Amino acid sequence: MSDQKQKPHDHDADKAAADELAGVPESMKDDGSEHEGNAPKAENADNRIEALEEALAEAQQAVLYAQAETQNVRRRLEKDAQDARAYAATGFARDMLSVMDNMQRALEAIPAEVKDEEKWKGLINGIEATGRELLAAFEKNGIKRVAAVGLPLDPNQHQAMIEIPTDEHEPGTIVQEMQAGYVIKDRLLRPAFVGVAKKAE
Repeated sequence: MSDQKQKPHDHDADKAAADELAGVPESMKDDGSEHEGNAPKAENADNRIEALEEALAEAQQAVLYAQAETQNVRRRLEKDAQDARAYAATGFARDMLSVMDNMQRALEAIPAEVKDEEKWKGLINGIEATGRELLAAFEKNGIKRVAAVGLPLDPNQHQAMIEIPTDEHEPGTIVQEMQAGYVIKDRLLRPAFVGVAKKAE
């Protein structure tokens, strides 16, 4: 008899529950599957963790790349600044080379008998002293003359103007210098104009 009284009550409870759920979207209704196990929730959480770890790794990689690029830019700027300081006198030095050339030509053009004359010694000594001062100023600023005569031709420092037939030197050896070459630090200011030995016919 107690069973018969229970059934109408259960029926009423089910009806009341159904009435309460009326109008609720299907996606929000609890079908009881979540209570059957936690596997779908755990799998979803694992996927989210994996995605977050990948995003974190990508962000870390981007930060490392940005830091490396910043260091490269800083190094380039520092090198440009050092070069600007080291080679600031390049243009002026090139202009002064022609002064040195003319001074040496003037000294070479003085006849030997004139050099021995007492009245010209003061002038000649003054020109020579000026040349030495100019060379000292060059040295002070890292400007040096390119070695040439007796060395093999180096296209990075020498410019061959003529070939001179000779058996006294190996072909390709510099045997004459027409115009001196100069470097500033490790950069070429002007190549030396030279004559190069070739095998005599």
